[in-house]
Amino acid sequence: MNSLFFAQASRFIILVLFQVLIFNHINFLGYINPYIYILLIAFFPVRNNRIVIILLSFFLGLSIDLFLDTGGIHAAACVFIAYIRPILLKSSFGMIYEHQTIRFNAVDFGAKLTYIALLTIVHHLVLFSLEIFNFSKIILILQKALFSSIFSIILIILITIIFSRKTK
Repeated sequence: MNSLFFAQASRFIILVLFQVLIFNHINFLGYINPYIYILLIAFFPVRNNRIVIILLSFFLGLSIDLFLDTGGIHAAACVFIAYIRPILLKSSFGMIYEHQTIRFNAVDFGAKLTYIALLTIVHHLVLFSLEIFNFSKIILILQKALFSSIFSIILIILITIIFSRKTK
């Protein structure tokens, strides 16, 4: 339990620092902003209590909001994806999720890509909808969500490939 707590706490701090110090300064053509901090929510252990992941997501988003002065939009987007995470896990992994035996290092790449893509797209749609908050600018919301999602998905997949432990 203590090692799991320290592992998650260190991932939390590292992801917030990387997001704030590096990835928030990437703003290509006004549409591409990568948000890799959702890795913590995506790969949080499945067997843990749902309230824990929702609270952790809130504090993760709130930490990003404090650094960016964005008024809670990251916290709202993080809580939303943490709330719908079981639905995305079930639609991506099927029976493996039903039996609570998901090991993210050992699952099929296609299922992992589907899960990461769904989680990222939903996060970005909520985030940019709250950021722009104007229905007449729906095209801008969709453009920012699409382009940022593509770049974020590529970065998240590269990070998971680089830092994954090989299982035999």
